[in-house]
Amino acid sequence: MTDNREHLANLQQIRSLMERSSRFISLSGLSGVAAGLIALMGAAAAYVYLEASPFSGFFFRAVEPGYEKWGLDFYEFFALDAGLVLLFAIIAGIFFTTRKAIKKGQKVWDKLTFRLLLNLAIPLATGAIFCLALLLYGLPGLIAPTTLIFYGLALINGSKYTLNDIRYLGGTEILLGLFGLFNIGYGLEIWAVGFGLMHILYGTVMWWKYERD
Repeated sequence: MTDNREHLANLQQIRSLMERSSRFISLSGLSGVAAGLIALMGAAAAYVYLEASPFSGFFFRAVEPGYEKWGLDFYEFFALDAGLVLLFAIIAGIFFTTRKAIKKGQKVWDKLTFRLLLNLAIPLATGAIFCLALLLYGLPGLIAPTTLIFYGLALINGSKYTLNDIRYLGGTEILLGLFGLFNIGYGLEIWAVGFGLMHILYGTVMWWKYERD
């Protein structure tokens, strides 16, 4: 009986070492929760700026030319708002992921991290250029769902270098984005669900599944 337990323990240790060498497993669920909360705050700021209420179908449909508030026109505000959401989400992700890696005695920055970031960056960079083209051709209403689609593609593309669970989040983001393409007036609400609520749900599940001990 003792020999069997020792063999099982050895197999588990070997499996853990192989997983660490092939997958980036330091990604923290709390970083997802933080990113979701930050996204919701960004969406709330947009509603205050537009003086609109959620699910009114207002977003990107009835903005008057020359609309300005707080010294910022429509596009300046949303560029600033999106930029701050992205910045603080990245900071939160680095903080919680680094903290988890240090706690578990794992490396954060290595070749595996670079591969993960590269596989995430390619779809994200492509999506950013695509969104700029939409803006250039006067189609801002498609930008919110488009960001969800390319973000979902990035997550699926990078999932082979991290936890498989991230694929489910990626697939959900894509479905929300596709739905948003045909419901342009609700782009901000769909964006808030994708980047806000889904991140919070995913991060909570990941924390409960892998980190709560």
